Amino acid sequence: MGLFDSLKKLGEAVEVLNEAANTASKTTIEDFGEPVYSLYTALELGDLHRRIDITDEEGNVKYYTKSSVIALTGKTEILDAAGNNIAHLEKRPVSLHEKHFITMADGRNFTLSNEIFHIVKDVTNIEGLDWQIRGNIIGLNFNLVDADGRPVATIARKLVSVHDKYCIGLYQPEQEQVVVAIFIQLEKMLEARREDND
Repeated sequence: MGLFDSLKKLGEAVEVLNEAANTASKTTIEDFGEPVYSLYTALELGDLHRRIDITDEEGNVKYYTKSSVIALTGKTEILDAAGNNIAHLEKRPVSLHEKHFITMADGRNFTLSNEIFHIVKDVTNIEGLDWQIRGNIIGLNFNLVDADGRPVATIARKLVSVHDKYCIGLYQPEQEQVVVAIFIQLEKMLEARREDND
C-alpha cells in the first residue's frame, strides 16, 4: 500500500470517528433544531491542574479554570473573562462513593456521582437540578436536558487531534454558566479516572 492510500485510509478513519463523535449533537439538531449559539474548548490530556479555556465563536476567552495543586482535594474554580468566580468544583469521598460537587456563585448547588462510570448508561441524572445527561459521557459527547425533556445544551467532540476540541451548543442561554460547570466537572472526573488507571 502506497503513502497516498495510507493517508486516504487514515482520513477515512478520522471521518468515521468524527461522525461517531457528533451523533449526539446531530440527533439533537434533528429533534430540536440548531442551538442559539456555541462555545468551544480544546482539551489537552494528561494534566488535572491545567487551565481550561472556554471561548466564544470568535475565539475570545469567556471562562477559564484555576485548579488546586493538591489532587486529593480536587478543587477547581471557574472564572469569567473579568476574573469573577462563577462556580466552585470539588470532589469529596462520601461513604463508598466519590461525589463531585458544583456550587454556583449564586448559591445553587448540585452533584455528579462517580457511579456514572461503574455502569455506562444512556441516561444519567444530575442530583439537585433534575436534569439528565443523555449520550456518551465517557466520550464527553452528550446532550443535557431539563426536567421537561427540553434540550439545555449539546456537547460533542468536533475534531480528532492531539488537542480534543469540543463544541458546547446552548439551547437555553440563561443556563450557560451551569452548562460550562457541568462540562468542566465531567472532564475533571474523566481525567482523574484516566490518571488512576495509568
